[in-house]
Amino acid sequence: MLALALLLVFRRQFAAASDPTTRWRALWVFLGLLVSSLLAGAAFVRVESRHLFEVRNLGWTDALIAAATGMLGQDLNDLAVTPTPRLQVISNVLIVLGLVTVLVPVWLFLRSPRQVGTIDADDDRRMRLLLAAHPDSLGYFNTRQDKDFVCSESGKSGIGYRVVSGVILASGDPLGDPEAWPGAIAAFLELADSHGWTPGVLGCSELGGTIWVRETGFQALEIGDEAIVDSTEFSLDGREMRNVRQMVNRIRRQGYETEMLRVRDTPVEWRAKALADASAWRVGGTERGFSMATSRVFDAERDPDAIVIVATREGIVEGMLQFAPWGHDGMSLDLMRRNPAADPGINELLIVDALSKAPGLGVRRVSLNFAMFRSTFERGEKLGAGPILKAWRRLLQVGNRWFQLESLYRFNAKFRPVWYPRFVIYPRAVDIVRVGLAAGRAEAFIVFPRLTLPFRGGR
Repeated sequence: MLALALLLVFRRQFAAASDPTTRWRALWVFLGLLVSSLLAGAAFVRVESRHLFEVRNLGWTDALIAAATGMLGQDLNDLAVTPTPRLQVISNVLIVLGLVTVLVPVWLFLRSPRQVGTIDADDDRRMRLLLAAHPDSLGYFNTRQDKDFVCSESGKSGIGYRVVSGVILASGDPLGDPEAWPGAIAAFLELADSHGWTPGVLGCSELGGTIWVRETGFQALEIGDEAIVDSTEFSLDGREMRNVRQMVNRIRRQGYETEMLRVRDTPVEWRAKALADASAWRVGGTERGFSMATSRVFDAERDPDAIVIVATREGIVEGMLQFAPWGHDGMSLDLMRRNPAADPGINELLIVDALSKAPGLGVRRVSLNFAMFRSTFERGEKLGAGPILKAWRRLLQVGNRWFQLESLYRFNAKFRPVWYPRFVIYPRAVDIVRVGLAAGRAEAFIVFPRLTLPFRGGR
């Protein structure tokens, strides 16, 4: 009662919008839990009925009444002719059932909105116009269907985002003119404040991080580097490229060939086969991606300017890459799939040939995979690295077993890229864990088992 009174007194302090989509669900969940809890409680009471009413077959009506009073806090031993420890256990179980019946619907009713991505045609068109005027290597990935978009008041900038576990998570830099980014940031923070979401940014550039920190006072943490290669300067010559050169030459001798073209130029039946192969070759049941993936495969309608390269042997496709457009002279790696039965080195072949053939399609800048904690792996193995850095590197190497952190860095490093740091932005030090968990869930590195409730209401 005291907690309820305090909530009523300070109700104006809770200005965040609740989730309208779960209000009816809260009612149905309450009714479902109430019925199931009463039936379970009545069954427990009937088992011990001889100790309560000195009858062997207690009626369901009396059992339901006893269960209801137990869920409200009544100790069944107070009603018993012969108090027993078992009745105390049942009383405790009924109290727990009563709390669950009340607290779960209240949580559903009061929780902040779980906004599902609603990119529509207008949002998609606005984002593409902003990207055409101000290209960014990660900007195109904001066109994912599971993201939403908030625009600055001037319309010259906007931010793609997704809401994950109460965190409104932006990816990459704001779209549009950097001078208009503060307006987009203000609109983003206003949206977060109105719903009670914790704001965070995953994978912004040094320029983007600087503007975020300047405008908000938030904190920035470097989490990795983006690997970018100039295709006009790429070459397999030299001692440092010897391993890649030998691997590529070996797999060419095994009969592998590559073909590279834009998605709009691929035949329809060819795209359908590639889509089936990409799905069949995917490892695991969860599609990863948020900041550097579109989760679309050879979609000529939405991604006509995307570039694909496939590796074939004897006419059979064994591996493929898809690159998202990055302005008029760049592309960013979006999809990498290979037949698990294909020979080792097929990914190296695809990357090397993509870099070699890119100038023929007018592409100079090629963004490869994002390497998390690259600086830690690189500096931690050098002479003079401190104990803390070495310990952090060893911990990340353990995580490499599941997330391929070091493997991805070493794969990218083969192609001698220029590394560009990327940052995560968060309000306060206490928010870094929450933002980090939301980012892990958005990228599908962290996947929690989902419990589907049978009671669905609302929209």
